[in-house]
Amino acid sequence: MKLDDIYHFFQNPPPTYLSQEMAVCYVLSVLLQGESYGTQLIERLESEHPLYRLSDTVLYSALKFLEDKNAITSYWQKVQGRGRPRRMYQINPEWQVQAENLARLWQEYMIGGLSKK
Repeated sequence: MKLDDIYHFFQNPPPTYLSQEMAVCYVLSVLLQGESYGTQLIERLESEHPLYRLSDTVLYSALKFLEDKNAITSYWQKVQGRGRPRRMYQINPEWQVQAENLARLWQEYMIGGLSKK
């Protein structure tokens, strides 16, 4: 290690991977804006919050948790020019208020996290 390596690390920090708790709140914040699918959720996080990443394992674990709680529903959507259908996720209307509360935790975390950088 060199001194320059330390400066480089803090100028270009490695991405932070979301925990399942953060992933649940992030997913709800996106789905409150409209339906989405797994790959899109990951890509959106990386484009809107470049310092954060979401692994497939954590994402699908969060989605399963939300489905088990009946917070979200899903359906298969056939996409033109694509062999496999895409699994789309959306907020269960009965969960709207709770989804908003959990999404607010994500938004507050991001504001707090961004102000620390």
